[in-house]
Amino acid sequence: MGSVGCGEVTLWDIRESLEELCQLASSAGAQVVETCVQRLERPTAPFYIGRGKAKEIAQRCSERRVTSVIFDDELSPAQGRNLEHITNCKVLDRTQLILDIFAQRARTREGCFQIELAQLQYLLPRLTRMWSHLSRQTGGIGTRGPGETQLEVDRRRVQERISKLEKELAAVRKNRSIQRKGRSKKNWPVAALIGYTNAGKSSLFNRLTRSEVVTGNKPFATLDPTTRQVLLPSRQKVLLIDTVGFIRKLPHTLIDAFKATLEETRLADLLIHVVDLSHPRHYEQMIAVNSILKELEVAGKQIILVFNKIDCVRNPDLIQMQLRRYPGSVAVSAYTGIGIDAFFQQLEMDLSTWRLKVEYHIPLTESALLAELHQVGYVSSACYKDGFVLVTAYISPALRQRLISFEVTSQQRIAEGSCP
Repeated sequence: MGSVGCGEVTLWDIRESLEELCQLASSAGAQVVETCVQRLERPTAPFYIGRGKAKEIAQRCSERRVTSVIFDDELSPAQGRNLEHITNCKVLDRTQLILDIFAQRARTREGCFQIELAQLQYLLPRLTRMWSHLSRQTGGIGTRGPGETQLEVDRRRVQERISKLEKELAAVRKNRSIQRKGRSKKNWPVAALIGYTNAGKSSLFNRLTRSEVVTGNKPFATLDPTTRQVLLPSRQKVLLIDTVGFIRKLPHTLIDAFKATLEETRLADLLIHVVDLSHPRHYEQMIAVNSILKELEVAGKQIILVFNKIDCVRNPDLIQMQLRRYPGSVAVSAYTGIGIDAFFQQLEMDLSTWRLKVEYHIPLTESALLAELHQVGYVSSACYKDGFVLVTAYISPALRQRLISFEVTSQQRIAEGSCP
């Protein structure tokens, strides 16, 4: 496993990135034998690393019977081909490794489509490297000219498969859009759990929704988004979505392929950023997540910061320091349940500020409407008098539009006065 240090990247950053790469490799089923680092001004065109370093790695691979070499950055097709030739080993880069892990974890039909699309998009410019029989012809009786080379045949088939997968995923996005419209009719706010991979999002999701989503102490245990209903202590209902974890150097092919999944993050009313506070580099992980949110164009959305795994934090002062540093954040343990009540309070507070404060003058005969306000909105006060109820509630803009005929006018407010 290797990395090249360039520019202003510190040796600590490189070591941390390599350690993460080792975790990814182990998660994919590989046994890490050795790591190495080379500091260069810039990657070299033929091998990414220097020619001498490439020969040194080839010698180590021969001595230790290594079968694969993994690089921490994306290699060009030519670099991968040259490195395989000189090392006589299978050469992978970080993108290929992450794609392989995703392929192992995908369970739903949609997830499998997304992974296959990302793999094919990555593979297409690298087909030349995979064929040693490029001059083989497929022409013959009934054809004119030399026909297509095998490379051209494979490239065409890959492009056809990519087109088919894109159509399938377009249908998935359309279906998700229909589902979202169905959810929006209920006017329930939607919150999406986001965060670095292995931060404990699925564990928190299970704790909040009493579900049994697959969890694991490994990167990308969750790939397919799951939506469940959460009933807050105020009796308000919220739809909570568990999403795929982020990681530094997230391949662009994955971002493109997972648009249908990541769209849930973009369209959520509120984001819940889960951070593994026990991780020694949690601050860098937070920066990586914020960087990806900018790429997804959701950086300005309202976010609740949740510091998770506080039961594993050895220094209690760290918890208080982070809570002071980030006002409105909460500290929890999804494993033990510590801090969940504080999280619910913060969620209710954030939802109340997100919604509109409106007063309604509702006849008592409209019992279904009153029930809907309690179920969908947050009712802060209700005063009954003379066959009607004066309700003050926080509701979504969509619900306000539906109930505009029941809003209290300034004349009503003056004539009837306030409730005691």
